[in-house]
This record gives sequence, structure tokens and C-alpha cells, in this order.
Amino acid sequence: MTKRGRQVFALSLITVCLVAADQAIKIMVKTSMYLYQRIHVTDWFYLLFTENNGMAFGLEVVNKYVLTAFRLILIPVIIYYIRRAIRQGATWGTVVCMALVLAGAIGNILDCVFYGLIFNNPSPPFVADFVPFGHGYSSLLLGRVVDMFYFPLVEWDWPSWLGGGHFVFFSPVFNLADASISCGIIAILLFYRNRIFR
Repeated sequence: MTKRGRQVFALSLITVCLVAADQAIKIMVKTSMYLYQRIHVTDWFYLLFTENNGMAFGLEVVNKYVLTAFRLILIPVIIYYIRRAIRQGATWGTVVCMALVLAGAIGNILDCVFYGLIFNNPSPPFVADFVPFGHGYSSLLLGRVVDMFYFPLVEWDWPSWLGGGHFVFFSPVFNLADASISCGIIAILLFYRNRIFR
């Protein structure tokens, strides 16, 4: 097998494994935890079941249809850059980073496209169940993204003369797909941007 063939195989394998792991974790959380349930793992790591309509780490800045359409368009763009990078003799690091981004994008798109069609939406303390296709809590493209990893690394209360209030670092709740996209993009920007965006 040529180097290009090995890279395509590795990229495909990494992508499939990450998407499968992401979906397995999300389905397990959604069908075994109720919404906003928190499970203590360590003092700085919790499983916290949340759902969001928005982007990575729960951000919501655009309409849901627009966001899902953007994600669906983004997949062919990522694949185009991957193919171009491999044809131009991409390093293995570049291929792995692009596989992380592709897998993360696919993982969150699956939630948006299908979860509203295949899951019900019970109120806490009940957990979600699979329902016949098309009888879920929402329509095509309007599913919510499942998040569960919460790392409140440092917490403190501000003094009253600074406005008071409680501060948590790091407060976003995210999933494996978000982490995969973030790690892939950061590594590309730090080490491989000249090999991809040329």
C-alpha cells in the first residue's frame, strides 16, 4: 500500500472510531441520565448531562437551521482540504489532526440531524428512550447536541466590593466531538497550518 493509501486508511479508521465512541457516549448518557443530572467523578471532573441547540461548548449565536446547514456544508469542505493535503504529501500529523476535525464535525451533525427524530424528551427525573423513527421530540435537522463533560477546575467567590458572585473555571460542558474538533484545530494552527492553507 502506498503512503497515500495508508494515510487515507488511517484517516478513515480514526474518523470512524471517534464518531462511534462519541455516539456511544452520547447515547449512553441520554438513555441512562436525566437532563441536568450530575455525577461526581472527582472534585474537578463531573458528568453533567446537558443539551444545546448551538455550537461547540453550548454557544448559541445563529438560527438552528442555519447552524445545521453550515455544519452539513462544512463536511465536504473539510474532506476537500484533507484530499488536497494528502495529494500534496501531507505529514502523518496533518492527517491525524484533520481526522479529529472531521470526526468531531460528523459526531455533532448526527445529533442535530437525527436525535430529534429518534428520542423522546421526558422531564427530569425520567431518562430518554428511543422512539419509532420520526416520532421524537423534534423534526429533521432540529435535534439537540448532547454534552456531558464538565471540568470545574477552579472555583471561587468574588468579594462583595468586586460585585460578588461565584466564578468557575472551566465552566463549559462539552462532548467528545467538541474536544476532537478543538484539539484538531489547535494543533493545525500551531503546527500544520502552512501545509493545509497554502
